[in-house]
Amino acid sequence: MKRQLVLENGASFIGEGFGSSSEMKGEVVFNTGMTGYQELITDPSYCGQIVTMTYPLIGNYGINRSDNESARPSISGLIVKEVSKTPSHWQKEKSLSEWLDEYDVPGIEGIDTRKLTKIIREHGTLRGKIVSADADPSAVAEQLKKWPLPTDQISRVSTKSAYVAPGSGARVVLVDFGAKQGILRECIKRNLDVIIVPYQTSAHDILKLNPDGVLLSNGPGDPKEVPEAIDTVHELLGKVPLFGICLGHQLFALASGANTVKMRFGHRGVNHPVKNLRSGKFVITSQNHGFTVEPESLVGTDLEITHRAINDGTIEGLRHTKYPAFSVQYHPEASPGPDDSQDLFDEFLSMIESNKKEGASLA
Repeated sequence: MKRQLVLENGASFIGEGFGSSSEMKGEVVFNTGMTGYQELITDPSYCGQIVTMTYPLIGNYGINRSDNESARPSISGLIVKEVSKTPSHWQKEKSLSEWLDEYDVPGIEGIDTRKLTKIIREHGTLRGKIVSADADPSAVAEQLKKWPLPTDQISRVSTKSAYVAPGSGARVVLVDFGAKQGILRECIKRNLDVIIVPYQTSAHDILKLNPDGVLLSNGPGDPKEVPEAIDTVHELLGKVPLFGICLGHQLFALASGANTVKMRFGHRGVNHPVKNLRSGKFVITSQNHGFTVEPESLVGTDLEITHRAINDGTIEGLRHTKYPAFSVQYHPEASPGPDDSQDLFDEFLSMIESNKKEGASLA
């Protein structure tokens, strides 16, 4: 069945539909990963977005039960050059198309994804809608221009109630803004006693849990749309060690007096090079974000830059100069992607232990 992707600037692409036959709108973005489509489709940071895969063949190893980063797909739609009709892998349980249909996520294949990506690179992320092939593109484009992008993504993907992943090590509160399972897996691997709490949990309630550290997760959307979370992070600074990842990094920056701005088309892929300014070493990272910390806004704050993106020089890591707190814009848990940066979880653990020793000596 023919389907159509229409962008707010009037551009349209017609291809073959797969997955669900429903109509869906969202912010159209692109991801450069060659593999890892199941992890990124279930990444809550993509909530409200139609994802274009730049690699030409997607779905060739199907869908399995172990690669999800959340319970279900988070994307609004999927655009690919070609979807595999005969996926093959020993863990495969179903095809990508079957899985997306099960969760009412529409997809289109057979369009010129290179052209679409170039449009996004030139104009920035655009509103788009997956509709029938006979829909009038100009009428759909006019509707999209009037459609306000959603601002409730974090409330949609965050846990509704607190739960525990018990361990015998240090106690860490993971504030869930749309946390990937990979973050929790890295904590469990280190035997941390993890309490996962909803995004709107206050600093008072977090501190009542007596944490040794607080982890601020990734998540979708604009960090300024959750001012209550910014206030929470501000209140936690200096009281407990903090580690922010992706959206958590941006919230940490805002809580420390810096500013964030929207990028033209963001970073989404598994091969982004980053330089550690302290060690001089380079790592390849997995990234998924559309906002960044504004360098000029760091003037007058207690933040120092620890990491920079090689491709465009944007800020990829921050550290507080007075309090035990740091953050990175990329994903150290990968899922999908390289594991070059997983030692950041160990760095967080070392920070917790150092903070405990300092507290004991002061007592």
